[in-house]
Amino acid sequence: MSQQRVVVTGLGVVSSIGTGVAEYAAGLRAGRSGARPISVFDTGGFAHDIGCEVVGFDPTRWITEQPVEDLGRAAQFSVAAARLAVEDAGLTDFGRAMVCLGTTDGGGDAGERIAESVVRGGFPARELARRVPAAALPVAVARELRLSDVDCTTVATACAAGNYAIGNGFDAIASGDVDVALCGGADAMCRMTFTGFYRLGAVDPQRCRPFDVDRAGILTGEGAGVLVLEPLDAAVARGARIYAEVLGYGLNCDAGHPVAPDRDSVADCMRLALADAGRTAADVDLISAHGTGTKANDAIECGAIHDVFGAAAPRTVSVKSMLGHTMGAASALSAIACAVAIAEGFVPPTINHVETDPACAIDCVPNTAVEADLRVVQNNALAFGGNNSVVLFGRHG
Repeated sequence: MSQQRVVVTGLGVVSSIGTGVAEYAAGLRAGRSGARPISVFDTGGFAHDIGCEVVGFDPTRWITEQPVEDLGRAAQFSVAAARLAVEDAGLTDFGRAMVCLGTTDGGGDAGERIAESVVRGGFPARELARRVPAAALPVAVARELRLSDVDCTTVATACAAGNYAIGNGFDAIASGDVDVALCGGADAMCRMTFTGFYRLGAVDPQRCRPFDVDRAGILTGEGAGVLVLEPLDAAVARGARIYAEVLGYGLNCDAGHPVAPDRDSVADCMRLALADAGRTAADVDLISAHGTGTKANDAIECGAIHDVFGAAAPRTVSVKSMLGHTMGAASALSAIACAVAIAEGFVPPTINHVETDPACAIDCVPNTAVEADLRVVQNNALAFGGNNSVVLFGRHG
């Protein structure tokens, strides 16, 4: 079956290092850190409280078509990122549209507030219940953009969900099922997620240090990333700016362990993506790694990269060193970093880096961005339960 080529024409970002693609790109170039003391929930009783929180976010700038109080923080991020992406793409006619967003917690922060109110003997505010469902994220986007002929989907494959959503959008555009796809992911920081990683001993007290010999874990983060996908022919016909082409993707789920990634399965997922894109390992110029900063993840992911690419693997970076782990938004924000890197010709750095762990043995572009001519960039995402997703982006033209 003949398939349409799929391109990225709009990018929308809400993150701890910048809102909007221009500010986000500048933050990536500068190696800006989003780490700061957490304020969105009470961190009393924890030995450390650093995270990558979005500050200065005013939802009323983007939400005008529905009551702001009906939307949880992650849904608000989703709407803002979608509006920014649509404006960036210059879209006015959506035709048959799709909104597909990934998330880990959905409205989990609102659920926590309901539970807290009940435990303290109170009655939770009614609007909190409306904020909880994960389905509220894409539905809020569709309502805000007044999309009537739209397919709304939520993907809940944890921190691989953004890449899953992009893969869904890619298929829908390539097959001609929809004309425009708004794809990505969103999550808001909540006590539940922070506590879970904290009790696992997987939260670094100060900073996220992927691939470093002294790395000590993640920093939890939040935000949203939305990409506008269109058929290449339609984008060219309307004179749209094209950031990158989506070349293909790979998905697998080994279900081997609740939290530990499987090296062979991760390598297989990368091979699936390369095959789907019609590329070889030698074609890839840069890998945006899952790169959480935990001892196990980084070593296993880098081992899988060497299994696929050999000893001379391409540059491999982790934007989580700047953004923290934004859960369901993580691979979407990383995908946007890939598209920006291709379009602007640079490699974002892995910050907070002192000495590369021999178990990783990659060029992680430590601390300072470098200029680069990038033709193919790979975006890795590895989630709990062995849910792996890899997307390949290429330079158009």
